[in-house]
Amino acid sequence: MRFDMTDLRLFLHVVEAESITQGSERAGMALASASARIRGMEEMSGVPLLERGARGVRPTQAGDALAHHARIMLGQMEQMRGDLQLYAKGLRGQIRLLSGRAAMAHLPDVLRRFLIDHPTIDLDLEERQSPDVVAAVAGGSADLGIAADTTDTGSLETQPFKTDRLVLITSRDHPLAQQKAIAFRNVLDEPFVGLPADSALQGHLSTHAAREGRQFKLRIRLDSFEDICAMVASGIGLAIIPDIYAKRHQDALSLGVVPLTDAWALRHLLVCSRNFAALPVHARQLVEYFRAGGDISAGHR
Repeated sequence: MRFDMTDLRLFLHVVEAESITQGSERAGMALASASARIRGMEEMSGVPLLERGARGVRPTQAGDALAHHARIMLGQMEQMRGDLQLYAKGLRGQIRLLSGRAAMAHLPDVLRRFLIDHPTIDLDLEERQSPDVVAAVAGGSADLGIAADTTDTGSLETQPFKTDRLVLITSRDHPLAQQKAIAFRNVLDEPFVGLPADSALQGHLSTHAAREGRQFKLRIRLDSFEDICAMVASGIGLAIIPDIYAKRHQDALSLGVVPLTDAWALRHLLVCSRNFAALPVHARQLVEYFRAGGDISAGHR
């Protein structure tokens, strides 16, 4: 039974995308070639590796076993490539990094410095919900992840990165705009602009509203903090967002920004890995940049 690295990478892309079509696109391969490779892998192994359905594909038990070993083998290959980079100039490496939405605003400066200093390293950066970030890192489909500490990171090792403070934003002429600070429970009678229901932040807020015996009065859900800020500036409702996004749009949109007094409004963003010491050398170097660019002294568990 012989699977090459192209087979293993393709199979992981298909499993992660739950689609042979999307998996082949991620692998940079024609659909016909990808389908032929998958069939060849199943014929070679003697068992079905994927369950095919109307909504896509899912790995069988044998497919799960193959995916597990493929992640280990590809991870070891990437670690070898990274370690060899210490001795061979020009050898390229790639880091797969997943990040929750709140952390994305903190990343550009750190990643820019890292990429300038490491011209032979590429970054595959993707935004995911924090629970999905943790699941992907734990499953081996990402080298590193950044998630909010409101998400259970399980057995992953973590290092602190940034502090994420939630604030209330209002239109310029809203009566609450002049408040110095306010408790969450005191704004729950107001109409709100929010994120989609599957957003980790929206779920976080809904949980605390329920603890107050209340519900959000959501007038509209939007995908981006920029659109939320514009809607709030128009007087449609209030919103609770990370302060880094509020400050970014405060002056241009004349927003009122009011700190929340609730302890849970202060969250910590964590860099996650299955094992920091076992990462490829270039991924370990990126962790050092996160540590240097963070606003909390680092130490992993």
